[in-house]
Amino acid sequence: MSDLSEFPITAKWPPRHADRIQLYSLPTPNGVKVSIALEETALPYEPHLVRFDRNDQLSAEFLSLNPNNKIPAIIDPAGPGGRPLALWESGAILLYLADKAGRLMPADAARRWETVQWLMFQMGGVGPMFGQLGFFHKFAGKDYDDKRPRERYAAESRRLLQVLEQRLAGGRPWIMGDDYTVADIAVWPWVNNLVGFYGAADLVGYADFANVQRVVAAFLARPAVHRGLNIPARPAD
Repeated sequence: MSDLSEFPITAKWPPRHADRIQLYSLPTPNGVKVSIALEETALPYEPHLVRFDRNDQLSAEFLSLNPNNKIPAIIDPAGPGGRPLALWESGAILLYLADKAGRLMPADAARRWETVQWLMFQMGGVGPMFGQLGFFHKFAGKDYDDKRPRERYAAESRRLLQVLEQRLAGGRPWIMGDDYTVADIAVWPWVNNLVGFYGAADLVGYADFANVQRVVAAFLARPAVHRGLNIPARPAD
């Protein structure tokens, strides 16, 4: 049995299966990247819900694992060299899980780096811009009299969707062609959230992006994605 007691976070979220990857998360676009990847790779894991409504992410236990107080984060009891590994930042976790499982990344070195490029496109562009648009369109920002911030992020989100639309032209099934990769797992939850939870489809002209719609539908149809989008389960209360 693995001993994870050296990690203070386990005092707040005790593992029932200490030999499995411990996932600390919430089903947000960034959070579900990792749960989807874990479902796709079938790596054994145990999810723990980090409740923002209770400020779990600001607790001393969570900060001991991720000082940046963001989800998701993991502890792999069987990390490199057989030693436990704690890891945060969703992009880094995706790359680690792909390497550990030997899946979700092309074998060819050049295509691997191209995949990393598209992963960084999500991390540096899609996530921050869509998230800001969500704030100004759905949350507190909607009450601002000055609509220029919302329009700025709407225009940039539309531009990023156009980049994806062009990438998928000609019937390309996934961002990397026939290879379903961590780039898809990173990008499509954000697009789904933009038009679903944020309700910004009309604002960004989502109807104009037929290829994006096609691939999002294919992504959502994957059983592992369907499961991962709801892990960890949200509380009933």
